Amino acid sequence: MARVVHFEIHADEPERAIEFYKSALGWEFTKWDGAGEYWLIITGSPDELGINGGLIKRLLPLSGDGVKAFVCTVQVESIDETASKIEGSGGKVSIPKFSVPAVGWVGYFEDTEGNTFGVLEPLKQPEAH
Repeated sequence: MARVVHFEIHADEPERAIEFYKSALGWEFTKWDGAGEYWLIITGSPDELGINGGLIKRLLPLSGDGVKAFVCTVQVESIDETASKIEGSGGKVSIPKFSVPAVGWVGYFEDTEGNTFGVLEPLKQPEAH
């Protein structure tokens, strides 16, 4: 079974996209020392569930032969607070939040570069007593 181990965001204006993800999701970016315009993305602590990724300057236009990608979903504490941050950072709602039974709330958004991504607020687990 293939497992997702890395994600990549393609951006027309990398600096604008970096500021968007820093502001909307609190991600950290480090310029890669290799060739081209590429940044490593840290999405959380290494002891938390999740993966890190990268951001690259889009190599081809979005239309035509440009990169078409999987939708990655990020887990958050509050989808409403995150939606507000996304819109306040220049993003847009693609599909408003909806309930997924036994999972939680899911919504889809568009970043400043036209990329779609998902946001998940999982159901709260009852505290053990």
